[in-house]
Amino acid sequence: MSELTLFILRFGFLALMWVFVFAIVFALRSDLFGHYTRKNDRAGGDITLNPDAKSSPFMPPAETTAAKVPARMLVITAGAREGLEIPLEGEQLTIGRSAQSGLVIRDEYTSTNHARLQLWNGDWVIQDLGSTNGTFVNNQRVSVPTPVPLNTPVSIGSTIFELRS
Repeated sequence: MSELTLFILRFGFLALMWVFVFAIVFALRSDLFGHYTRKNDRAGGDITLNPDAKSSPFMPPAETTAAKVPARMLVITAGAREGLEIPLEGEQLTIGRSAQSGLVIRDEYTSTNHARLQLWNGDWVIQDLGSTNGTFVNNQRVSVPTPVPLNTPVSIGSTIFELRS
């Protein structure tokens, strides 16, 4: 094997290794910080409410009942924005680090698409979307869509919130 061929093989191998390193760094950055969008580039806080968030097709639309009065407010009781009250105006609210989430939580323990809070038959239920660190209702890990009673703590990362009427 000639010296030139050996040099080209070494250079190609080195270039391939750098491609893998950059692919891993890009994947980690995307998972940690989501995709950058100029519209949601806001200063002042780790949690933002995104009114333009699109609903996700994971669960069917809610069937509401006139007899039940669902919670009207999400109140953050612990975390970066403790005391923040968010009115629940739609039928679902996605929660995560992604800029496309309805409630954006920038926390190292929150996944890009962490959970979904959805009105289902007059009750609010929370569904974990395959997050790494889990979603907890009253200190119990959620693995299936789980009803969220009023004034019950829900933990996502280091943020804890409750539903109130």
